[in-house]
Parts: sequence; structure tokens; C-alpha cells
Amino acid sequence: MELVQEHPVWKLGRLNHVAIAVPDLEKSRNFYKNVMGAESVSEAVPQPEHGVYTVFVSLGNTKIELLGEYGDNSPIKNFLEKNKTGGIHHVCIEVDNVSSAVQDLTKRGIRSLDPKPKIGAHGKPVVFLHPKDCGGVLLELEQA
Repeated sequence: MELVQEHPVWKLGRLNHVAIAVPDLEKSRNFYKNVMGAESVSEAVPQPEHGVYTVFVSLGNTKIELLGEYGDNSPIKNFLEKNKTGGIHHVCIEVDNVSSAVQDLTKRGIRSLDPKPKIGAHGKPVVFLHPKDCGGVLLELEQA
């Protein structure tokens, strides 16, 4: 039996970044800049509405996002308690219409962590999809 997929009202795009939660943001920033030789490593930017500091490492075809805790209620706090040295936190993929994607995926039984998109670190709407519905991966969808 072949599964027929409906044509979605949104389109999956390119990989935007892989996010790594780190216990020491400056140490990780220096690693990518001074040890690995990345040409473009941003300064740490507070994202209070998301409870993290972000540093972006440009790799030409994509980015690595380094995440550090911001505040006592940081969403990466539990992750870092379980993973003392840090690790991959989420994968971000661009979509052409994040609102349509959320509506369509909800109908298909995929839960989002927030009912509506929020503005992310790049100033664009983003939504996170529940890892239990996505093969164990926390997926971030970002408006292209």
C-alpha cells in the first residue's frame, strides 16, 4: 500500500543551522574562531524572550548556533544538566511559510511547542516542533 501525500501549502527549504547548547559560551566561541579557524563568529547576543544567548558561526553553506543560558528559566538549563559538556540541541530548517507549516503539521498530528510562531534570533518567525513527533529531534522551522 502506497501512502499518498497531500500537496502541502508550504515548502521545506534549506538547513539554516544546527544549534549546540554549551556550558561555556565564550570558550565554545573561541574554539570555533581560534582553534577551528571559522572566518565569521558573532559576538554573544542576548535573546531574553527565548532565555538564551546566541553566537552564530558561519560555515559558508550553513551555520552553527551556539546557545548559552540566559536567566534562571532558560529552556536549555535542563538540557545542560543532563549533558554537562553540551551537545546538539536542535536543527533549524527554513520554510517558505511558517504559519501555514504549523497549521498543516498540526492537522497531521505534529505538535508545536508554542501555538503561534515567535520572532527568532534572525528577526524572523520561528516555531519549534515537539521532538517526540519528529524522530527524537527538536526541529525549529524558520520563515525563509
